[in-house]
Amino acid sequence: MQKQINKGGIYILEIVPTKTFSFSHKILGNHYFSMGYYYYVGSAQLNLDHRIKRHITKSKKLHWHIDYITSNKFTHITNVYILNNFTKEFECKIVEDLYNHFNMQFPIKSFGNSDCKICKSHLLYCEKQISYNQLCSLYQSAVSFIPSSKDTFCE
Repeated sequence: MQKQINKGGIYILEIVPTKTFSFSHKILGNHYFSMGYYYYVGSAQLNLDHRIKRHITKSKKLHWHIDYITSNKFTHITNVYILNNFTKEFECKIVEDLYNHFNMQFPIKSFGNSDCKICKSHLLYCEKQISYNQLCSLYQSAVSFIPSSKDTFCE
C-alpha cells in the first residue's frame, strides 16, 4: 500500500464487540452496547492515514467520542472503508445512505457529530454486517477496503 501523506477523505469504521459492554461519558451519559455491527462515519481532511492508525490503536488519550468505543477491550475494528479526497460535507450523505439503505439505527444521539447539525449521530448500528459489495454498490469505485491490521499502516 502506498502511503497517503497529507491526504484527506471520509472513512467508515466497522466495529464489532466481542461481548456486550458499556461506557460512560460526561456529556453523552451511560450507554450499553449489544452484539452486532457498529459503523462510525468520520473524516480527516489532512493525514487520513494517521487518523485511521489512531482509531485502530487501543491505548490512547480519549479525545473524540469514538475513542470511548475503539479503546474498549471488548471491541475490534474489523474493516475500514475509505473514500479518498472526499470533503467533510460528504460525511452526512454517507450517514444518511447507511441509515436508509441498510435499515440501521442510531444507538447514541449526537455521537461523533458535535460539529454537525444535520445528522442524529455519526454512529450507526445494524444486527447484520454490511458486505464490501453492498457498500461498493452505493459508491462504486470511490470506496477502498483497508484491512484493520496495524501492520497495514506501518511506515
